[in-house]
Amino acid sequence: MSRTTRGTLVIDVERCKGCELCITACPPDVLTMSSALNEQGYRYPELHEGCTGCTACQLVCPDYVFSVYRYTRTPTA
Repeated sequence: MSRTTRGTLVIDVERCKGCELCITACPPDVLTMSSALNEQGYRYPELHEGCTGCTACQLVCPDYVFSVYRYTRTPTA
């Protein structure tokens, strides 16, 4: 199933402590945990296509690693 991307995230991977709360909170299921480790030795979330900009990940994150942005449509003339 193809999803339309309506938003995006910036993830501060170095602040992440790998709790995975964001993974289960993500309604479009577009976050997965990396196999790589950050400087602290924790796996961190990676974003895949289909983000809706819903902010669920940002709301549950105890480490404030997410900045969420929604795309806006430009009105056509």
